[in-house]
Amino acid sequence: MRLSKSLAVKLLQLAKGEKIPASKLNYPLIAELLAEGIIADSRSGRLKSVFHISHKESLAAFLFNRFSIANLEIYIDTLNHENLSRALMVQSAADSKIKKIRTFKGFLINCYEPITATLNQQQIIIHPPQGTFQFIHDFEHFIPQPDVTIVSVENAENFSLISKQQYLFRGIKTLFVSRYPQNQSKDLVKWLSYIQNPHLHFGDYDFAGINIYLQEYKRHLGIRTRFFIPPNLEDFIARLGNRKIYDNQKANFSSETIEEPEILQIISLLHKYKKGLEQEALIRL
Repeated sequence: MRLSKSLAVKLLQLAKGEKIPASKLNYPLIAELLAEGIIADSRSGRLKSVFHISHKESLAAFLFNRFSIANLEIYIDTLNHENLSRALMVQSAADSKIKKIRTFKGFLINCYEPITATLNQQQIIIHPPQGTFQFIHDFEHFIPQPDVTIVSVENAENFSLISKQQYLFRGIKTLFVSRYPQNQSKDLVKWLSYIQNPHLHFGDYDFAGINIYLQEYKRHLGIRTRFFIPPNLEDFIARLGNRKIYDNQKANFSSETIEEPEILQIISLLHKYKKGLEQEALIRL
């Protein structure tokens, strides 16, 4: 399935911060994006609905995972030309005729204490100097020690400043992996699927963050993954939560099929305080 040009143009407008009347977004995919909490409904009057993007990163992840679209502007430009150069085609999407070429595979890792692993059956020590990360290219042959918990970090700032969140993970030997750059996310999930280490997802404590966890990790990893709940999460939400995040996402989120106790606990706190919490608030500066 391919994304139509007309919808791609409207999604690009939304991604750039524009608001579009719901009457101009009558597409089945929009209903799915609403249900995912990626698009939110802002009513400008008693009857008129206006849609906007509530989480740009989630839209980018959705488009890449569903359509292999890495750049909406290039994708639209590709559709605007009848005589496409191969170079332009490979940058915009991936199917039998329009295929995205990856210059490298793998994902970023980080840690604040030395972590032992094997790479191609040789032992290595992972401990990037502060201000740097390590990139794992040959991830198929990369195996951390069994006592290491893998923590996927949703947002780039938290990943880059992980040493300032060490207080959250006391007593847990952790190796942190990044969701970004987003075109590496399939490698990350593939790797997590065949290693035996426990996995925690560390993300935003809002409905969009829950959706990322459920769609990108839980459905692939099952009982091997959990959503990380820091100590005193209720206090964090009460003091540092944002009412606007809750208001923008609540209408398009349903917990009817969710059974995981930790997720239900987070949802209960979101409703109790009517706030969402961005994980950046947990960074100790």
